Amino acid sequence: MTLRRKMHVAALLAGVSAISIFSWEAYAQEEEGAASAQSAHADDVIVVTARRREERLQDVPGSVTAVSSDQLTQFDAVEIGDIQSAAPNLVLHEGDAQNTVAYIRGVGQLDSLAFADPGVGIYLDDVYLGRAQGAFLDVFDVERIEVLRGPQGTLYGRNTIGGAIKFVSRQPSETPEAYASVTYGNYDRVDVKAGLSGPIAGDKLLGKAAVAYLRRDGYSQNTVTGEDDGDKDTIAWRASLLAKPTDRFSFELSTDGSVDKPDTSRTPARETAVFGAFPPNDDPFVIDADFNDLNDLKVWGLSGRAVWELSDTATLTSISAYREMSYDTHLDLDATAAPLFGVFVFEDQDQFSQELQLSVESGDLAVVSGLYFFREHDITESGIFGPDIAFISNSLNDQTTRSYAAYTDASYDVTDRFSISAGLRLTYEEKDFARIQEFFGAATPLVPPLGQGLRVTDVDVSEDFFNVSPRATLSYDFTDSVTGYASVSRGFKSGGFDGRSNSDLEAVPFDAETLWAYEAGLKGSFYDNRLSGGAAFFYNDYSDLQVSSFTADPNNPGNFAAIFTNAASARIYGFELEAVARPVDGLRLDAAVGYLDAEYQEFIGAGGLDVSDVLTPANSPKWTARIGTEFRTPITQNAEFVVAGAFAYRGDVFPTVSSSPVLFQESYALYDASAGFEFADGRYAIRAVGKNLSDERYRQQGFDLSDSLGYELGYYGAPRTWSITASVRY
Repeated sequence: MTLRRKMHVAALLAGVSAISIFSWEAYAQEEEGAASAQSAHADDVIVVTARRREERLQDVPGSVTAVSSDQLTQFDAVEIGDIQSAAPNLVLHEGDAQNTVAYIRGVGQLDSLAFADPGVGIYLDDVYLGRAQGAFLDVFDVERIEVLRGPQGTLYGRNTIGGAIKFVSRQPSETPEAYASVTYGNYDRVDVKAGLSGPIAGDKLLGKAAVAYLRRDGYSQNTVTGEDDGDKDTIAWRASLLAKPTDRFSFELSTDGSVDKPDTSRTPARETAVFGAFPPNDDPFVIDADFNDLNDLKVWGLSGRAVWELSDTATLTSISAYREMSYDTHLDLDATAAPLFGVFVFEDQDQFSQELQLSVESGDLAVVSGLYFFREHDITESGIFGPDIAFISNSLNDQTTRSYAAYTDASYDVTDRFSISAGLRLTYEEKDFARIQEFFGAATPLVPPLGQGLRVTDVDVSEDFFNVSPRATLSYDFTDSVTGYASVSRGFKSGGFDGRSNSDLEAVPFDAETLWAYEAGLKGSFYDNRLSGGAAFFYNDYSDLQVSSFTADPNNPGNFAAIFTNAASARIYGFELEAVARPVDGLRLDAAVGYLDAEYQEFIGAGGLDVSDVLTPANSPKWTARIGTEFRTPITQNAEFVVAGAFAYRGDVFPTVSSSPVLFQESYALYDASAGFEFADGRYAIRAVGKNLSDERYRQQGFDLSDSLGYELGYYGAPRTWSITASVRY
């Protein structure tokens, strides 16, 4: 039996076992009655804000995964992508241009340019991050990360079609707290994190500040320079003040930012020969690059949250936020020592959002209603630097997005056990897009000045988009700790303009995406919270998918064209199982299994042909699975030994829209482990962590230029790494 088949069998057995345990425990719970609210494991209950109010994770009638700060620490999560295996049917990693590639249940967006909105929303403390760059958050000063699967529109600021990932940072504490940690690892990794929190003026003014310095060498070696490639050098911070002048009013002012200025950008490996002269790389971590000397990313944000308790049943919340992002890079997209195909990007983006939300909870009725405004302005100068092929271009894209929305979501307890909820969102968006593009001679220096070349593109267009997105949910409490639910919702992502348009004829608006999502699930907890879990079945009807592809330019033989269109419709269905067990004190087991069947119903390719039968939706592995364990045992009166391990499996996947067989990634498994000591109730700790212990080589992303320039490139996940962390907290 092949390894892939073994992994499939393991995933299936894990799923069957989880279903069997869950079903038996549900029956046992019926017989035994409700568990005590003050159980021995009450502290293990996770409280989330998935529905914009605090409630236990098991009470949310929908698919939500919450990863706590302790879990993030246990396996040395450095970036938000490290939670990928924690949630079923989640793809989350860094792309080719420091962009976040996020897919939930087969819904997302691969393109990193500013005209393409993400399919999965990333939120930092309820503030939507508009660009894929700057959204791959560093993990520090975090309380938990929530993964909400399915459309989010009737409860959240910006409508997101595939789901939302919420990064929830620590709140200022009412008592003095401090922590610090130092990490050293291979690839000369050095991380330093520190934070302070506590009262400034009694209980009326609280504050916190946190900072992180994160650096390491790149995982790849560049044969051209003899140096490493794709390093990290980041300073990040967060700070907030929380004022409580009265018992019914509070205001929190928060700021955050980061500066990442590594020596190099990230260069892919050649998966095929480039222009017939450069063979594929034998080792994906031994690369060749002459145009990788710039990769600066800066983000900064300021937000204010005001909360008024208007009465015992009504609360008004205002969230105002402003953010800036700048990204400058040189990307070597021929992956050779020759200046054949380099891409330069200089991007500046800013956004402002304002949300007003009224929450009312009275008896059996809970209502959340809101108004939302979002404005984003992005200017991107980019082009191709390839003097060896006498092709140099420069373009300037200027795009402004304005989004207006009103939403409401109401839940009503019909009986003590049966509840219904319904929501509606109205969205109106305006997009203004302007683009100029010029060609230059091969002798032109890098980043040629606009206005001095042959202008081939000069467009200035705008378009409006309107959408109505409803949602309805039924939930029933079979017992005090077991809940079943069924829901239907509509997701929406607005259209726009192809940011690579070469003429007025190409600068026509592409349509909005829409998705009808159907879901049914069961979730609960048993034995005083020693066992908790859930199962969900879903079906998505996906229309007007926005996809990008690179092909030969029919109007200019020898050149290539990048096309972004509504090429496809798809249907996606599957199921998910999650479980956490504490069979004995000191032992924690968790498991997650996801099954996904995604196929195009229609995909109009080059020449107007339907190629749905030969293409598979990108980033849609059929199986994902994770099994984790943690064991704690006292070794002295004041010390604990902690050991943990995790197995993560990911099925076959195409990382590109083209479904290239060259870039196809077969199923693989990753193994992580950690061991350490905690002293004085966790006040002091030292921990060793190993990740990808089998040193698996797996492709996360690809760049398919086979139809245009005739070659293909691959981006790989991290190789085997190890680290040692010492920490202290008070």
